[in-house]
Amino acid sequence: LSLLRESGIFLTLAQILKGNPRCAVKAAQVLSELAKNEEMKKPCIEADLILTLIPFLESTDQEMLLHAGRAIGRICYDNSKYLAEKILFFLPSNPFNLYGLLLSGDLQEELVKVGVITSLVRILTDYAESEPLVHVDLLALCNLADLDTAKEALSKTKVAEQLVKQLRRAENHERLEMVFEVLQTLAENDALKVQLVDAGVQEVLSEILLRLQGSSQAEDTCIVKAASDLIVSLLLGDGNCERMVQVGVIHQLLDLLEKHVESADVSVQHAALSALRNLAIPVVNKVQMLEERVAERIQALLRSEMPPVQFKLLGTLRMLADGQADAAEILGQDPMLLNRLVQWCDANDNSGICGERNLNSFYSAVITQMVKAIQEAHGVKYLVSMTTSEHPALQNEALNALTIASAINLESFKESQLVQSLHKLLQDVNTSPEVIYNSMSLLCSLLKSEIEERKIKESLEQLCNHSNADVVKGAVTTLQILGGEPPH
Repeated sequence: LSLLRESGIFLTLAQILKGNPRCAVKAAQVLSELAKNEEMKKPCIEADLILTLIPFLESTDQEMLLHAGRAIGRICYDNSKYLAEKILFFLPSNPFNLYGLLLSGDLQEELVKVGVITSLVRILTDYAESEPLVHVDLLALCNLADLDTAKEALSKTKVAEQLVKQLRRAENHERLEMVFEVLQTLAENDALKVQLVDAGVQEVLSEILLRLQGSSQAEDTCIVKAASDLIVSLLLGDGNCERMVQVGVIHQLLDLLEKHVESADVSVQHAALSALRNLAIPVVNKVQMLEERVAERIQALLRSEMPPVQFKLLGTLRMLADGQADAAEILGQDPMLLNRLVQWCDANDNSGICGERNLNSFYSAVITQMVKAIQEAHGVKYLVSMTTSEHPALQNEALNALTIASAINLESFKESQLVQSLHKLLQDVNTSPEVIYNSMSLLCSLLKSEIEERKIKESLEQLCNHSNADVVKGAVTTLQILGGEPPH
């Protein structure tokens, strides 16, 4: 390296670039290779090679564009002070000078300000079939896309349309991964989400999932996961969700789940379930997805022993059943589902919490047959246990579910230690007012059924002095019921 620096090679290359057009492309290529080495960057700068290379960025020769651009980018990498002084001056009049973006530093914001985004999109448009130029252009976009200012600038261009075209024509894993990386970052911007869907990205994603769903290659699995993750990121508002369902994305996601149900790598299952769960948010999608038997097909994952998959599965079923009484009734009486939930509740790890939290969603769906089915599956004790959770949200869900169930069938509560749990909640000074109030509502239901009071009168009397007015009112009402008086 020292011999190269001392040989005068850099001045020689500069002379060739300036005075020998026939050899200029090769000289730029040599510089591009030399600039890969950190120690070669400073001699390039000292020889003013960047200023020599910049005019070639206006060349119509794609090979010259590629090598000159790479050389500039590599020389400028981590030399942001030099870049500020020498490169920014040329950006407005040199649309092809995107390669200096391949750096880390504070100048990215300045590059956006001087209009480099327009140049990047123009190159994607004008040179869409030039693999080397598109490659470096995508690298530059990857480097800039994290900036909010860049996303804002991109939202005012037709970048969504061009990226969807590149996604469709990508023929190898490297290019697919690069386009997905840019799309995933841009999907953080609401305006760009809408533009990507308007450009038909959902159709391309559906095609990719369909093409790769039967593959067991690790590279294909990565692409499938990236596509599923992008679907989740693009689901902004009911409109985007509905359009995703209309192009048949759910079928590809379901096929993926069935192909990977036995896979030890749960990333694809997790991503696909996340996408299905979000797709089920709009009511119109729930109806269509239930008609197409999504709930039945994803229950194949009930045999999974992986907590992340269990939790996502239950979250997806919950979203499908939300507001859909018929679906909730069917799920709430499914013996295989209920038995699996009880098994998860009985586990000692996080899957128990997942089971507790989601058991309630079916339990609360409200009908007598469901209460009976859950009692037969021995699920009541887990709801009672859930009332002592450290999470108030879970406590309230359990209390509400138990209140509903107690109005239908009380037999299973007599041996469940429920009253003792309620007493403990009422005595605990850390119990939130909402939990106390719901506890007393459940207690009223139990007292009306002549379940033994278990020495809770004293706790209720203390709550009559609580700082929360609703708690005081509830305590007074409960004491009246306990004393045989009509509440007033």
